[in-house]
Amino acid sequence: MTPDDVLKALYEETMVGNAPAVLEHTNTGLELGMTPNSLLFDALIPALEEVGARFERGDFFVPEMLISGKAMSGALEVLRPLLAQTGAESVGTFLMGTVKGDVHDIGKNLVNIMLEGAGFHVIDIGVQVPPEKFVEAIDEHKPDIVGMSAFLTTTMPMFKVNINAIEKAGLRDDIIIMVGGAPVTQEYADVSGADGYAADAATAVRRAKELLAVRTGA
Repeated sequence: MTPDDVLKALYEETMVGNAPAVLEHTNTGLELGMTPNSLLFDALIPALEEVGARFERGDFFVPEMLISGKAMSGALEVLRPLLAQTGAESVGTFLMGTVKGDVHDIGKNLVNIMLEGAGFHVIDIGVQVPPEKFVEAIDEHKPDIVGMSAFLTTTMPMFKVNINAIEKAGLRDDIIIMVGGAPVTQEYADVSGADGYAADAATAVRRAKELLAVRTGA
């Protein structure tokens, strides 16, 4: 296979979520001397962006996004240490957690995969995350963006509780806060005091980049 063949195959197999083939072509590309950056930015990320675009158009659904994301995450396992060695620039650090009282993580995990694919360094602090753990993690990791996920209407009020705790700790001005989850709306995000809201993983990545660009003046 030529490098062009590898990129084409990687793109196509990521689109259909063929994890073994994605892993095989990633390794083939590296054997051919291709850079991790090229495999990521010329094939894997464009494929996931196209999956996101198809989801937004209603051509793809959550299962398709999940299998494409999982296929890509296998390649990222191989590429991540190599990218670290080459000093590949991270877009920013994204701290992610599901709020206290909520154990749902499929949506959160999908957003994490998409964010990693887009070049973010993702720190996942899990599910059932109480306000004090968000505060501790922000203090420790100094993220650019904090993401909070809630799948239940009963746990959505935790957004405001968490944000109040972050404000009380004097950390609110240092970070961008994004919220999301099945029952969450833009209106609710505004009321809770978040900076951004996304209805799905593809939008989450786009909004994160937009909010970061505004913050950094890029």
